[in-house]
Amino acid sequence: MLTEHHLQTHTRNQILDITPQILQAVQKSAIPEGLCVVYVPHTTAAVSINENADPDVKSDLTHKLSALIPQHEPFYKHNEGNSDSHLKTILTGPSITLIIHESRPLLGTWQGIYFCEFDGPRRRTFYIKLLGDPPAKV
Repeated sequence: MLTEHHLQTHTRNQILDITPQILQAVQKSAIPEGLCVVYVPHTTAAVSINENADPDVKSDLTHKLSALIPQHEPFYKHNEGNSDSHLKTILTGPSITLIIHESRPLLGTWQGIYFCEFDGPRRRTFYIKLLGDPPAKV
């Protein structure tokens, strides 16, 4: 089962919590055991799992990535002005895989799933692919 999801980002670097969409897709599928793949088809956006209890984590992540990989560097050759966005995406990655167990994605106590925007604001897409055994027939 594959579902397509859209979101709008509002700043150049932004981390958005997409955990509710993932939980809803898994619940709706009723797959008791399997895998959930979340995939971002963009070269300047990514998906990640990280702490989701303290909202300051998102701001810390965006600030540190921007400090490590500044928007403007004299050695960038890519002429669109978003070389930093591509580099940040390479570090974070286009997909994650979650284990579905007892009809829920296995996430740690503090974990959430983040859509990571590095070249916004933009309208973005991500996909959720669920693989697993169908629910048992009673």
